[in-house]
Amino acid sequence: MADKTEQSSSFSELISGETPVLVDFYADWCGPCKAMNPILKKLKKMMGDRINIIKVDAEKNADAAIKYNVRGVPALILFKNGQILWQQSGVVQAKQLQQIINQKITSG
Repeated sequence: MADKTEQSSSFSELISGETPVLVDFYADWCGPCKAMNPILKKLKKMMGDRINIIKVDAEKNADAAIKYNVRGVPALILFKNGQILWQQSGVVQAKQLQQIINQKITSG
């Protein structure tokens, strides 16, 4: 039980920071989720330290998935200062993600 609390508090800390965090909710059995891996690596290369990217297994972290209304995987959620700036299910290409993130963090 302590591990779970520790995990969720570190998740809360991660998404509460000044640096935007893109959370990728995924499942091991999900084909499109696997397609997101190289896309997210490319995005991280493109954006560097301006963004943090974390992957969360939606089945192992069902509480978080339910809390953030994850109904399908992959689900991407962009957080800054603990607030959701953007959320979408499905595969999104790196260039499009970069545009969305830049737009959201400058307008948010």
